[in-house]
Amino acid sequence: MESEFVTTPFGRRPMSLAMLLRQRRGEAMEAGTRRNKWKLFRTVCEARAELDVTDRALMVLDALLSFYPEDELSSERGLVVFPSNVQLCLRARGMAAATLRRHLAVLVEAGLISRKDSPNGKRYLRRGREGEIGEAYGFSLAPLLARATEIEAIAARIADDRQLLRGMKERLTICRRDIAKLICAAVEETIPGDWARLSSTFHALLQSIPRAATLESLSPILEELETIRLGVINTLESQEKHRIASTNESQIERHIQNSNPESTSESEPGLETVQEANRDPEPSSRLDRREPGVAGNGSRTTARTNAGELKSFPLGMVVQACPDIVHYGPGGRIASWRDLMTAAAVVHSMLGASASAYEEAACVMGPQNAAVVMACILQKGGCINSAGGYLRDLTRRAKRGEFALGPMLMALLRTKDRFEVGLEEDCRKVNFGTEPGAPARQNGVR
Repeated sequence: MESEFVTTPFGRRPMSLAMLLRQRRGEAMEAGTRRNKWKLFRTVCEARAELDVTDRALMVLDALLSFYPEDELSSERGLVVFPSNVQLCLRARGMAAATLRRHLAVLVEAGLISRKDSPNGKRYLRRGREGEIGEAYGFSLAPLLARATEIEAIAARIADDRQLLRGMKERLTICRRDIAKLICAAVEETIPGDWARLSSTFHALLQSIPRAATLESLSPILEELETIRLGVINTLESQEKHRIASTNESQIERHIQNSNPESTSESEPGLETVQEANRDPEPSSRLDRREPGVAGNGSRTTARTNAGELKSFPLGMVVQACPDIVHYGPGGRIASWRDLMTAAAVVHSMLGASASAYEEAACVMGPQNAAVVMACILQKGGCINSAGGYLRDLTRRAKRGEFALGPMLMALLRTKDRFEVGLEEDCRKVNFGTEPGAPARQNGVR
């Protein structure tokens, strides 16, 4: 049976109040306290940082626990182990005797074990007449068992903090990746914003991340990074909403133009005037001579009716929207509507549109409007696979009252202002089929 009196150190080692308190703590444990010694040892390893013990000291504690005969530490049994230094060194993986004594002192100072010195300083066990344990001198494991609940709470808190730190590092990594790629996307898409300053702030925050990160050091950095990410996302979303709103307005505008050719488009204020019913008789008579077998009166009536439905635009505006047509005019210039119609007669055969398709367009739209359409087709040559098929499609739409020149000219004007080079990379190709008997068009012909 273990003594309930205070044991003072043997030899020249002094007694201290802390040693007295640690001994009393071991004696004051609740009755019936039990713990598996190896599970408790793993808990001590988990809480090592807050218990102020080293890994070598834990190796010595492991060796001491191996001398306890039972797997379960119990307050109802003796908790004193009494190995010699030689045996302890062997079970501590060959640790030197001086190192062993130093780490035993660390365990005592940490309050995990206590010394119970014999009168002569030796470690031994005294048994009774029947072999029962009478008195044991050595190292008591009672402080370790008495602090089991405290050590388990420390280990649980450390495990929770480690899990929180791992989750915070993952969030930080994802946030870093999101910000870097979103800023890169914004710069590549030329989204307006002070991206250089934002990138500089972002990299400064990354430089402030400590090498040995803790919850306290990472929390404010993560909050700032999440604020930056939210700001970047809001900027990009607002830009996308603005783009979608602009696209919807443009689609509504085109729908109004296509459904009601007589209405005035907001994008063409002051440019549309009702075309006069009487056209230049000379081009009309020339077109009549080119198409024998067609009833003259009916064709002219259809031309006058549909020409009256289309709007006319100033010649200067047409030349500004379609500058390529100028090269095919008489003398390399377009000075009048007659020059434009002469250039259109050259261009339609060059682009592969048959004479019958062009004459039908002139009958339905009027000679001037047909010439304007051919100028637009020439200007958009890189986007149209079959000029003849496209011209016939526009003619059919004009017959149904679904075609207006305004949107086509305004689109070319906007494209000319926005881009100074070809249109092939900025427009979607339109394929209306190949005109029967028409030669294949070469891309880029002007």
